[in-house]
Amino acid sequence: MSRTLFGTDGVRGTANTYPMTVEMAMTLGAAVGRHFRNEHGGVHRVVIGKDTRLSGYMFENALTAGLTSTGMNVLLLGPVPTPAVGLLTPSMRADLGIMISASHNPAEDNGIKFFGPDGFKLSDAVEAEIEALVEGGVRPAAPENIGRAKRIDDGRFRYQERVKSTLPHGLRLDGVKVVVDCANGAAYKTAPEVLWELGADVIPVGVSPNGLNINAECGSTKPQRAAEAVVAHGADVGLCLDGDADRIILIDENGEIADGDQIMALMAARWAEEDRLKDGTLVATVMSNLGLERFLQDRGLRLERTKVGDRYVVEAMRTGGFNLGGEQSGHIVMTDYATTGDGLMAGLQFLCEMVRTNRAASELTHSFAPVPQLLKNVRYGAGGLPLEEARVQAAIAEAEASLTGKGRLLIRKSGTEPLIRVMAECEDEGLLAQVVDGIVAEVQAVA
Repeated sequence: MSRTLFGTDGVRGTANTYPMTVEMAMTLGAAVGRHFRNEHGGVHRVVIGKDTRLSGYMFENALTAGLTSTGMNVLLLGPVPTPAVGLLTPSMRADLGIMISASHNPAEDNGIKFFGPDGFKLSDAVEAEIEALVEGGVRPAAPENIGRAKRIDDGRFRYQERVKSTLPHGLRLDGVKVVVDCANGAAYKTAPEVLWELGADVIPVGVSPNGLNINAECGSTKPQRAAEAVVAHGADVGLCLDGDADRIILIDENGEIADGDQIMALMAARWAEEDRLKDGTLVATVMSNLGLERFLQDRGLRLERTKVGDRYVVEAMRTGGFNLGGEQSGHIVMTDYATTGDGLMAGLQFLCEMVRTNRAASELTHSFAPVPQLLKNVRYGAGGLPLEEARVQAAIAEAEASLTGKGRLLIRKSGTEPLIRVMAECEDEGLLAQVVDGIVAEVQAVA
């Protein structure tokens, strides 16, 4: 079965524009409710979390209406990080978990992510089955079987205690000065509270959400504000989360930014030393830098690559029995502790290493020298298929030929936005710019 409604991470788009409309949210709620009622007996429950977008209120209500119409009981968590939904779904014996968030996207966007009863994101096959129900229509429950909805007040605190429990027993962050940028998003209370409770001196940034400022010039995609705060306050490190707190970017004491590849390199090497890295393997996507792969190979470790999307990383980890993976963008997945990327949890692991080694952040965020990498995004119009144009394909073929033996090229269509992403890696930075700019120009010409 095909999937056209779902992208790489649930359903996403501009609020009040298809597919992110109230009508579609209610229909999706009914479809996913019917799917999971059919598969699981007994009491039927779903937990719903959200980030701080203004449109979250209407989607929360629309999903609740659809779900209760099929007999699902809805537990509303309010603003919580995405990984909290992954944790609380099995913890609360729910059949289903839903997160209302467009992650790092601007406030006018929103999205709906689904988690199965095991706390992991749904597979492509299950999403296709749900799409079939959306298209075919859903029979509602009998009047006496309509579900109920209620607010859950302690969901965030359950998650916070779980995050703290991932640190070694007795380890504290006393004396560590931390800037934490919560992107005016889902972790605006959670992250500062956890860090403070563990003893850190916390300088919070991006903790005043108003429904419209999530990810606005802050967070993991815009870390400059936090970098300035690290330097201005003389902080030891900065942690930058995105709107739903499932990814992290680090900032060292000098204000320098480190991406997910550097975090994964540090953790993989450390876990391998402790014989904790399953099968000596790290799972990452095709976007991760070639320098990371070389770093691992030098230590006898292996990098397994997947297509882009943290859920594909998780699928590969579960299939292969691996326990560490992630994305260059900052999703860090530790299946010993969580079912999806968790920015705060990854940040605590980094802080733990700072305390354990008594080394500065700048020493720990430069495990390898990245191969020069250039990524450019090209927006295209609705319904466009720029990658199928002959002139674009010819430009790609020419670029691949010029990079043979010198680097690599990756062209892909975004699964969450109408963008073509053009990325290349090459030691020759002049050639790097030439091939990327050449392809971008051809895509723009037909977009």
